[in-house]
Amino acid sequence: MKRRLAVLAALSTLVVAALASTAGTGTAATDASQAVSCSKRLKVAMITPVTGGGGFIGQEQVTWAKFAVKNLAKKTYGLNVQLVVGDTPVEKGPGEALVVAQKFIADQSVVAIIGPATSGGVASASQALAAAGLAHISPSATRTSLTKGSKLEATKFFFRVVPGDYIQGPTDANYMVDKLKADKVVLVDFQEPYSVGLADAAEAVLKRKGVSTTRLSTSVNTTDFSSLVTRVPSDADVVFFPTQQPADAQTFGTQMREQGKRAVMFGGDGANSPSAFKIPGSYVSNFAPDISGIPTSRALIAGWQKDNPSLKLGSFGPPSYLAVQVALNAIKRACTAGKGQIKDRKDVFRNVKRIRVNPSILGGTFRFSTKSNDPLNAKFYIFQIQSDGSYKLVS
Repeated sequence: MKRRLAVLAALSTLVVAALASTAGTGTAATDASQAVSCSKRLKVAMITPVTGGGGFIGQEQVTWAKFAVKNLAKKTYGLNVQLVVGDTPVEKGPGEALVVAQKFIADQSVVAIIGPATSGGVASASQALAAAGLAHISPSATRTSLTKGSKLEATKFFFRVVPGDYIQGPTDANYMVDKLKADKVVLVDFQEPYSVGLADAAEAVLKRKGVSTTRLSTSVNTTDFSSLVTRVPSDADVVFFPTQQPADAQTFGTQMREQGKRAVMFGGDGANSPSAFKIPGSYVSNFAPDISGIPTSRALIAGWQKDNPSLKLGSFGPPSYLAVQVALNAIKRACTAGKGQIKDRKDVFRNVKRIRVNPSILGGTFRFSTKSNDPLNAKFYIFQIQSDGSYKLVS
């Protein structure tokens, strides 16, 4: 009798678990298919770090995203749109993007996502966002495996308006060899997806070109690099430092000079911050050019500057404007096709790939590749830090 009761209890537990699982699936399906009226306020949500070591990225991105909504939503697309922001400090790890994404998924008025800003955040949240039918368009996530390779870490609902590390890594490595004539390069990673992926991509090209490489690894929470600097060979030509916290690049470079080592610092796009990383002679790469030299973008710069008079133009903000522009265009198309309703969030997703922006704030015409959800013919740019701390475009 006791055995029979135990079996019945076990079966009951399984039934409850199955019902709970089914209920969760039903909720996701309902979330993805509930219609929203385009005459009401719609929300575009942004997932990016606005505090912590990577906060400078998110803060700049948010200013440009807000300006895009203000400048385009009503006047160009006839939409009533509110931008809502979810903070994902890099120190909390990539899983924080999923936590924030779940909150936006639960809000039916959210019809598109800008971000996540980091590659780890995209890998963490993409499955959940896709299950909810939400297109997510990142202005800064560059990991190659998000869109290319045999094991994709993001879903087909993920798009990016900037190129990936499959372009950045080789671009940086080739510059080290062809322009800096580097024979010995030290590559540092921080045991997290962004730096590991970018260091791997650069190292593969360097080795192929016969460059001697040394790989160093440390925690993303490291703040004193003096012991790591001791492992940098005294005759190293370049230290490749793909951090997401530019103040760390400044610290590493300073401590390297204190130890009498003269290797040139070379940061990836995450180190691109004139206010934090300013060692003269160093280099950084970025997925966006200095748009101040693009004639068709001057009016946009002036409009953004009017709204943000105390801020300086950077490289992380303009791609956010473009990402919002793509999202708003896709939302408008979904509203038109739905005769004033977005019947399913997937209707926005289905239109993203069709968007073409000419002229793009980044220059030229923007459109997505037919082979992946990456921008067509995108490139990375390289800047050298000048004696006054300014960044000069050199390639």
